[in-house]
Amino acid sequence: MKRERRYSGEVLLELHYTSGRAVRVIAIDPISGTEVTMIGDKQQGEAVLKRLAARKLAYVLNKKKKEAEKKDNLF
Repeated sequence: MKRERRYSGEVLLELHYTSGRAVRVIAIDPISGTEVTMIGDKQQGEAVLKRLAARKLAYVLNKKKKEAEKKDNLF
């Protein structure tokens, strides 16, 4: 029996500020451990950077899900 994991919507975020204008944002899915990293402009604001990182994480999770479904449908 295949066990399906559901996306809880929870995202762990880390923001690393540099001495310049760049901010490194890391978004992590706590269920799968999938992690994405992006670099953004400090002037964009924390809320915008968090939202973009969460959207990138959702994109990667959906991509992985579609690839797994594609492999399952080979037979």
